[in-house]
Amino acid sequence: MNFTVLLTKDAMQDLEDIDAHISEHDSPQSADYVLKKIEDVMLNLTDLPDRGTYPKELSALGIREYREAFFKPYRIIYRVLGNNVYVYVIADGRRDMSTLLNRRLLDA
Repeated sequence: MNFTVLLTKDAMQDLEDIDAHISEHDSPQSADYVLKKIEDVMLNLTDLPDRGTYPKELSALGIREYREAFFKPYRIIYRVLGNNVYVYVIADGRRDMSTLLNRRLLDA
């Protein structure tokens, strides 16, 4: 079964922020490379999205509705609903992920 990967508005903003940050602090070519690798990870979710792991911050709270995939250090947090994979967060895993996930997923 093929799944459709859909990005939320927040996830789209995450990609724009990643692009801007890398372009400013490294180079536009590096930003393109990172965005391509993140896109590759998301495209892989069309086949077997359930193979992703549970985010440890959510799993510790007993929440197993969300999964994650990686292009290190970036974490792609998503949820499978029917034939769709909704990407909610694309963030550098070195951030305070507990606060980010709480604000984006639990407070919504």
